[in-house]
Amino acid sequence: MTEPVRLTREKAPQDAPRGTHRVFLGMAAGVGKTVRALNDLRDRAARGEDVVIGVLETHGRAGTLAAAAGLPVFPRVELPRGDAVLTEPDIEGLIARHPDVVLMDELAHTNAPGSARAKRWQDVGALLAAGIDVHSTLNVQHLESLNDVVARLTGVRVRERVPDHVLEEADEIVLVDLPPEDLRQRLRDGLVYGPEKVEQALGNFFTTPNLTALREVALRHVAQTVEATPPDGQPGAHEVVVVAIAAEATALRLIRRGGQFAGRLRAELHVVTVNTARLSHEQSRLLDTCREITQALGGTFEVLPAQGGVAGTLVAYVRRVNATQVVLGETSRSRWLELLRGDIIKVVLRDTRDVDVHVIGRD
Repeated sequence: MTEPVRLTREKAPQDAPRGTHRVFLGMAAGVGKTVRALNDLRDRAARGEDVVIGVLETHGRAGTLAAAAGLPVFPRVELPRGDAVLTEPDIEGLIARHPDVVLMDELAHTNAPGSARAKRWQDVGALLAAGIDVHSTLNVQHLESLNDVVARLTGVRVRERVPDHVLEEADEIVLVDLPPEDLRQRLRDGLVYGPEKVEQALGNFFTTPNLTALREVALRHVAQTVEATPPDGQPGAHEVVVVAIAAEATALRLIRRGGQFAGRLRAELHVVTVNTARLSHEQSRLLDTCREITQALGGTFEVLPAQGGVAGTLVAYVRRVNATQVVLGETSRSRWLELLRGDIIKVVLRDTRDVDVHVIGRD
């Protein structure tokens, strides 16, 4: 395993004490994120600090179990669900105990029904707000803005996702890197999954091209996240990204692409759709999802009443918010509709000044 790359941003001054969040990030399961986090926990315990495991997902891996041996584990809370009993970390108990540092494994985890918060990253936020340091682990494919990129590269779309701001707001990112062939050998040696899953994993998600692509995505994204964030954490002074969508399936990809632009530029993110007709139930649900993803990326979502057509409404909005970047999707209109109603992209290009227009293909 190569030495983890530690990338730290200067912590912005805050009025109230807040815990430090250290994220151990990797390209995929099995690179050693949790073991690295446990080793750090053990180092802090050796220095006399009060450490505790809030939640640890070992997946039966011998190396993880060995790394955790002897470290104190805080009892989980039990949540009955039908005939089963599910367990989740006891966040309120941890806050009352107030250790120096807590391990919260698998940041993208969705909590069991009945939990105080829906997501583990929200649990981490509660611990940090209470002044407790947190070690957490995350695979890069679980970041919201990278969902489409990873799906296109690997053919796998993950369902559990973490808003990008969680990584952006982390005080320290430890990139746990491993060459693809080394990770594939770990699979063959049974260090990641049981024997019955190894061949399927090697032939599907854990192929050399997939892992190479994921490694590149992890390296680039972390570098951009760290380099783009100024010490005071404030957005860029003059950059505003506007993403224009319709109630179509491609909208989610446009929003994530716009979120990537906004993240790199430290810009405001605005996602808008122009209301031209009554929406179907499916379209309304899609726009609800668009709103949720926009908010997860730290942006604002607006439905604009049509005033002077879609293109005119969009141009007026771009001018009003002083946008510097506009993200549009390749048109789904037929040639006849373009002739009758005009090409939105051409109108935006013609009627805006000092604005970069990004047209994203439909495929």
